Amino acid sequence: MEQKTNVMRLLDQAKINYKAYYYEADGTTTGQEVAAILSQDPDQVFKTLVTVGKSRKNYVFVVPVNQELNLKKAAEAVMEKSIEMIKSKELLPLTGYIHGGCSPIGMKKQFVTCVHETAILFDTIIFSAGKIGAQVELSVGDLEQMIGAKIADIV
Repeated sequence: MEQKTNVMRLLDQAKINYKAYYYEADGTTTGQEVAAILSQDPDQVFKTLVTVGKSRKNYVFVVPVNQELNLKKAAEAVMEKSIEMIKSKELLPLTGYIHGGCSPIGMKKQFVTCVHETAILFDTIIFSAGKIGAQVELSVGDLEQMIGAKIADIV
């Protein structure tokens, strides 16, 4: 039995059903490689990206692993003039997560979070369970309920 992550414990507390996936990873595994390892559709496997807006507020975007965040569309989605990716070294102190193991659930502070609109094409989506080598699968509705995520065109 693999170890539960904080994300899984939070989902358990909220009584939200999810499926856990574990895989061997060294921190250099890309999101597309994770989808392949798990034999999942890369359109259904999502990565979590943390940004900072011109206002200095932070935002989280959850996009398919085979897509890139469109910074202009993302800024529009959160009504910012512009946004940029945060620096890798800022991720852990800000979120409590490391690069490659960042989840939209269970960050130190809950930031405004947008999920790419293609997520609603699937019954469930898969994303990081908060540590490298662990993923969770749950419905977009449950993710919205858990963190107040909004759906937007951000790629």
